[in-house]
Amino acid sequence: MAEGMASRKVHGIQRVLVKIDNAIKNENFYEAHQMYKTLYFRYLTQKRYSELLDLLYDGANLLIQHKQDTSGADLANLYIEVLVKSDTKQSEEVMAKISSLLSILNPDLPERENFLYSAVRWSSTPEHKLGHPKLHQMIAQVFWKEKNYTLARRHFLRSCDGSGFGSMLVEVHQSSGYSSEVDLFIVQVVLQCLCLRNKAMAVITFECYTTEHPYIEGPPYLLPLLNFISFLLKAVESGALSAFTILCEEYALSLKRDPSYLDYLEKIGQIFFGLPTSRRQPRSLFGNLFQSILNGLGDSSSETETEVGGGDQPKSDCRQVTESELD
Repeated sequence: MAEGMASRKVHGIQRVLVKIDNAIKNENFYEAHQMYKTLYFRYLTQKRYSELLDLLYDGANLLIQHKQDTSGADLANLYIEVLVKSDTKQSEEVMAKISSLLSILNPDLPERENFLYSAVRWSSTPEHKLGHPKLHQMIAQVFWKEKNYTLARRHFLRSCDGSGFGSMLVEVHQSSGYSSEVDLFIVQVVLQCLCLRNKAMAVITFECYTTEHPYIEGPPYLLPLLNFISFLLKAVESGALSAFTILCEEYALSLKRDPSYLDYLEKIGQIFFGLPTSRRQPRSLFGNLFQSILNGLGDSSSETETEVGGGDQPKSDCRQVTESELD
């Protein structure tokens, strides 16, 4: 009896699949979309998640291929819903499918933003609270290809692709930046990576940008801020508070080119050098930053302790933290 019922269900689903195929051929896309939704509810009730994911992925691709953007986006969003409901684990194969769907979704559709948000949230784990770095990398590549540098930059920051990030920044500067801003395009990015505790990302992005950019020679560099970042990365690696203090003093004039640098440096001082949290208002005068540094120095009883930088240092991995809006 049970086998007979199961057989009828399979045949019923096959009939619907045939109807979908015929509807597509006859350009009756609304009917095709509704039948996809019918199968969605059937598969979901039966917890046939693997088959359902394949159905939704293929269906979204097929409808978008036939310029049915809204219907295709609906199935794409259902695809993410099923990933969540089925507790599907993060894998490169699934993330590649997500980035593939993102790349074909119409950028003007509001549903695309919802798809992106839901996908990143699905990829989040206790280790990667802002979303999986690999998915962020794939998303960044999609936006880079679309020349949407703002969104590409946002997702590169949360990835581990320093090489790709550096290359994109070179492209952005050459296409839309002034020659006088060649250093500014990389300085803020490195500081933001450090505020996200991503030392490796900061180093690779800086090295890639300064190596690939045709206007940059060095090290040592002709531009003071590039030398500052180069020395800062070394200081962060060593945890030497004294080196950090001297750097901030020596390059104070150059750092005033962007008031936001002070906020980033204060956060970096707290993360990597054990400086106390300041109660100052954001973007105040440099004296507050230096006072924070001096307070940190005053807490040490010897030069040796100063060099340590206070406590455990964050690992140079791709661990994400809850600094969600640095850009």
